[in-house]
Amino acid sequence: MIDLSTINLNRLTTFVAVVEAGSLTAAAERLGLAKSMVSKHMQLLEQEIGVGLLVRSTRKLSLTEAGRSFYESSRQLLQAAEQAIEQARSGRDTPQGTLRVASPIDYGIIVVSPVLAQLRARYPALKIDLTCHDHIIDLIAEGIDVTVRLGKLADSGHMATRIDKLTRWLVASPDFLARHGTPATPDDLPQLPYVSLSVLAQPNQFTLIGSDGSQTEVRMQNTVFSSNTAYATRAAALAGDGVLRATVFSVREDVAAGRLVRVLPEWTLPESEIHAVYPATSHLPQKVRVFIDALKAATGG
Repeated sequence: MIDLSTINLNRLTTFVAVVEAGSLTAAAERLGLAKSMVSKHMQLLEQEIGVGLLVRSTRKLSLTEAGRSFYESSRQLLQAAEQAIEQARSGRDTPQGTLRVASPIDYGIIVVSPVLAQLRARYPALKIDLTCHDHIIDLIAEGIDVTVRLGKLADSGHMATRIDKLTRWLVASPDFLARHGTPATPDDLPQLPYVSLSVLAQPNQFTLIGSDGSQTEVRMQNTVFSSNTAYATRAAALAGDGVLRATVFSVREDVAAGRLVRVLPEWTLPESEIHAVYPATSHLPQKVRVFIDALKAATGG
């Protein structure tokens, strides 16, 4: 039987940090340690388990085959230890520690941020680290507890919980419609000034679905404003620049207040889904669980 008394948990933490940070220097900065101490931890860990974990070169560090297997096991062990400590200190209903969340920019600003603020008020011992960007990140490498993803999920091997459906509307300002007229059919759309969200797979082309299930392809031909953020495109639509295909979460309040008007409301755009994605684990951390529950409650999902 292996003698575990010689294995220092701090050295496992250092090893995981080195792998995720990509270098001894970056790991030292993450852990608040001297680089020499990180190097010493790694040397002692390899001596203790009798296996080489890293291949060192002047340009980068890489994992040995044993190191890859040991990294995954170490990460799960540290996660289990963190969960055990969290439960022992606070009980199941009092999450604490740092909740690291990633989200697309606009959804993070409009939906996730208020939810996290409510969680902080409810659980003062919980700290928040929110990262917002519009590219898919590696949860393990970035040390993210949970990320929000819009649209179709890739087969990542992670766990996912459905949060809500993702719906979009065509909208325009009352002033714009007064100047250009209100479209009566999809055929009236292509020549109208258009506000484009450039991060979409097809920013200027979409499908409209009629009440009878019929589908019409629309290709907008007069883009006057384009941006990679919904915040900017919403501002352009509010200013009367053109028709906008917008996520409902980003314009719902504007439509309710009359600042924007739905265009062709009897036609719908294809729906997708919003998910919370998190690393596969036998026990979902309480801080992740309360976040997912709060996000679902806030969106009505």
